[in-house]
Amino acid sequence: MAADTTPKRMYRMVARAESATATRERILATAWRHFSSSSYEDVRLADVAGEAGVTVQTLHAHFGTKDGLFVAAWAWRMAPAGARRDRAPVGNVRAAVRVLYDSYDDDGDAALRLLAQEDRIPAVREMTDAGRAWHRAWVERTFLPLLGGLEGVRRERRLVALVVATDLLVWKLLRREMRLGREAAEQIVTEMVTASKGAP
Repeated sequence: MAADTTPKRMYRMVARAESATATRERILATAWRHFSSSSYEDVRLADVAGEAGVTVQTLHAHFGTKDGLFVAAWAWRMAPAGARRDRAPVGNVRAAVRVLYDSYDDDGDAALRLLAQEDRIPAVREMTDAGRAWHRAWVERTFLPLLGGLEGVRRERRLVALVVATDLLVWKLLRREMRLGREAAEQIVTEMVTASKGAP
């Protein structure tokens, strides 16, 4: 008899796990829509819960606080873009800039809204600081050949130049303020990155 019930029990466990995963994804997607389009203070857990079809208690059970939900939603949204950027071929500047601008075009405006809040919201500052550190490490890894043979201050100066050239605010300047098309913006950034090799 036990052998008959074990598959049923396993099926129920799998079904519950799948349901919990789907619920979590729905909550995170809903939370991201709110946090990426409104100021942190204006996001209400009751609104997120209502849209996601869960209770506020469920949000607390999954994520603890509003800060916890924000951090989880940010990480959920950024993880796929980070994985794509990590696959950029080392030393291939044009390909790396293309992958970078894919992510900026997708989520750059939301990231800029969050940056505008970092000085007053500790949870936002935590994520933006982590994002800066991640970007610097990505630049150092992806453009490693451009740092070859350099040490100390000279290496650091070139690394900083590469970080600046590929920064979100440069994307904002080129794509939003100057209204350049993708191809022109990417070409300019590619030239900025490769030109850094000729810097003293």
